[in-house]
Amino acid sequence: MATETDHAESVRALRQLRRMRTFYAGGAVLWAVSAVSAGWDDPGSRQMWVSVAFLVVFAALLAMTCIWLRRQQADHPDEPAHHAAPRRPAWRRHANA
Repeated sequence: MATETDHAESVRALRQLRRMRTFYAGGAVLWAVSAVSAGWDDPGSRQMWVSVAFLVVFAALLAMTCIWLRRQQADHPDEPAHHAAPRRPAWRRHANA
């Protein structure tokens, strides 16, 4: 059985991978727009090919991140998402005198 710190690190790793997936998706969209714009203005230019190269890099990073996320989530399918105590304290019952 995994220790509490291993589980916390796993949850942190999943959170980090989700953030990076969002970042890589945004980068891929940005470089796709840049490549289309540069290709529209001057097809075959160096700027277009640099944008395409960055698009390929961000798409590859996005694909690897999605694969890692899928593998991590397959390893822990039925674990609850949050283990902390509720934020509101429980009401105490007092006996009436």
